[in-house]
Amino acid sequence: MLGRRSPGVLHLHDQFDAEVLVTSSFVSGRLAMSLSPSDLENWSRALDLLAAGEDICWRDDDHSPEIRIQPYNEEHETAAVRVEDLGSSCVSVFLPMSLEEGWIDEQRRLLVLVRKEWPSKVLQSSPGVYEWRR
Repeated sequence: MLGRRSPGVLHLHDQFDAEVLVTSSFVSGRLAMSLSPSDLENWSRALDLLAAGEDICWRDDDHSPEIRIQPYNEEHETAAVRVEDLGSSCVSVFLPMSLEEGWIDEQRRLLVLVRKEWPSKVLQSSPGVYEWRR
């Protein structure tokens, strides 16, 4: 998380700039993303699914970079992550990896820190109508 996209601009105030960093001995990449409060909520739900041993796909909306995580990939006999940016750069990377013990708990802790650092301050009362939270 890099911070608010446009602090003080009512309809953009709760949008965030972020990056996905992918690094291995073979590939290294950086992918810029824009996140909304609903993306953070969806990430929280995705972490719950991962904790239950289910595969997840985060930000599967045909416009955003997509992150798929498999807690266990049978072919590689380990966890696997796929990051796809088909809408912009047309790049996809698949990485079998070993997720450290406590990785999901660490992600939850980081999510709490993000929400504490940048709480939602804008309420969308109807489509296209925004107001500051009181």
